[in-house]
Amino acid sequence: MSEKTIKNALISVFHKEGLEPIVKQLIKHGVNIYSTGGTQTYLEGLGATVLPVEELTSYPSILGGRVKTLHPKVFGGILGRRENEGDLKQLEEYAIPELDLVIVDLYPFEDTVASGAAEADIIEKIDIGGISLIRAAAKNFKDVVIVPSENQYAALSALLENSASTTLEQRKQFATAAFAVSSHYDSAILGYFSGSGFSHQEKGTKALRYGENPHQSGFFHGDINALFEQLHGKELSYNNLLDVDAAVSLIGDFDETTFAILKHNNACGLASRPKLVDAWKAALAGDPVSAFGGVLITNVEVDAETASEMNDLFFEVVIAPSYSKEALEILGQKKNRVILIQKPCKFPKRQFRSLLNGVLEQDKDLSTQSAADMSPVTDNKPSSEQYEDLVFANKLVKHTKSNTIVLAKNKQLLASGCGMTSRVDALNFAITKSKSFNFDLNGAVMASDAFFPFPDCVEIAHNQGINTVVQPGGSIKDSQSIDYCNNNGMAMVVTGVRHFKH
Repeated sequence: MSEKTIKNALISVFHKEGLEPIVKQLIKHGVNIYSTGGTQTYLEGLGATVLPVEELTSYPSILGGRVKTLHPKVFGGILGRRENEGDLKQLEEYAIPELDLVIVDLYPFEDTVASGAAEADIIEKIDIGGISLIRAAAKNFKDVVIVPSENQYAALSALLENSASTTLEQRKQFATAAFAVSSHYDSAILGYFSGSGFSHQEKGTKALRYGENPHQSGFFHGDINALFEQLHGKELSYNNLLDVDAAVSLIGDFDETTFAILKHNNACGLASRPKLVDAWKAALAGDPVSAFGGVLITNVEVDAETASEMNDLFFEVVIAPSYSKEALEILGQKKNRVILIQKPCKFPKRQFRSLLNGVLEQDKDLSTQSAADMSPVTDNKPSSEQYEDLVFANKLVKHTKSNTIVLAKNKQLLASGCGMTSRVDALNFAITKSKSFNFDLNGAVMASDAFFPFPDCVEIAHNQGINTVVQPGGSIKDSQSIDYCNNNGMAMVVTGVRHFKH
């Protein structure tokens, strides 16, 4: 029979708010209630007569509460199949009550991680008994109602308004929610242990206006409000979010005052200067054409002077740790312009990409190289100023689509060739682009995301006045590029770290 009457219930929850109406209804319908610890005390405070689980199992709560419900008399009562004669005989033989309703939630693992708690405290919030009870009750949905979180309290209360009976379809719906809860919980724990911090958060799913193009639907799964405070403008789009992610990753590698302008996930302007307005002007000069409609980001407060300069440009999004009152008044003049405050937070250390019929997972590229990590391989050595530009360019090359070449000078992006199928094409594009904006390449540095298999790139660079190069090294023909540099008075350093970005 698909309809089942609830006669016995097990209630053991962390979140008790919202439970009172359910308890009152169970009392009204004459349901026997089993419980443990703090939940038992709470239920008794509501006027319920509670049967302690310890009396059912003849075991107390042990190991500091780590073991309370893990017992055959509890799980037998949940998993016993009501239509199976053998199961019913054993339930009777061992005096195990049939548990028809299980209300159990899980320790707040994610909240504990987010709070910055010590690892020992986080580990204690990995629920064992609760997750086991949820899975057991959901597995036996043909006979048992499972309420796996406070989010389902209202739905259960609505069912109990008139009677303590449920249909098979209703029990299966609760079981579906239960497996969603257990799946999310395990994902969060895996994310913590793997360092990814990633889990699919149903409560954080947000429908976007569309995906990359208007004919594609799009969603964001996560809590964007934990990362940013939006002060102004329209909702972020799918493409905005991609650019925002690229911008935040890029700016995170720079400590001094820096401004970046991004289009299609690549920087088209970037500069570091002691004063923010100068950083903005130098970044914009890198490519004032591509900057139109871009995403802007800086790592210091935006002041009124800089905001006034920025306001002349049409851009989609600006991100900063803070804004002066005057700057906000200026930037807020455009109705749809998105103004974001980036909150201090820890980003996941793993990244994922769906493809084919699965998902790729890898460590994020969190490596950056200082001057000390750059080993000279030529007779000429870079000057201290050139090392600063090499570090600057090498950080930028890490965040630019491969194949890529970055040209920089005086901590300013002159041009980059990004997403090219040939490293020579990438260099030639960067040279052409830098010249179109009247940059002088004499004394500039060149950074490559991967090694040079031939000396063609260093030769092209040298012919344009570029005299200092950083690359990871590792080609079996490294000596050809090094020899060319030595024969032409160039300096080259290698890092040993490749920064492909596909």
